[in-house]
Amino acid sequence: MKKTDIDYFQNMLQNELDALLAKAGIAVVELIGSVYTNEADPLDRATEEESRNNQLRIRGRESRLIAKIKKSLQAIEEGTYGICEECEEPIAIDRLKARPVTSYCIDCKTKQEAFERVTGN
Repeated sequence: MKKTDIDYFQNMLQNELDALLAKAGIAVVELIGSVYTNEADPLDRATEEESRNNQLRIRGRESRLIAKIKKSLQAIEEGTYGICEECEEPIAIDRLKARPVTSYCIDCKTKQEAFERVTGN
């Protein structure tokens, strides 16, 4: 992979990481504030709880994405970014543009997903 490509992905990943971390900080404050609301109506409480659960689910997904971005940035530092963890072949630039945190080429990921469907893991 060319240096310009590496720089492009590093900047994109760092910008996305910064945005997610900023968003997470705001969300934590909002979630903490919503814990102390005391809705009198059971329907209002249920609605508030459902909203909080949805926010927590979203934050969980974002947390996993943050971990993947950090792993990708570490791979850039180590010089292994864009190399498939399974077959050790280069991952296509188009695939990295579509999913910059991927660590598998499309063939290996397809095989992995097929195996997961068959085994249920």
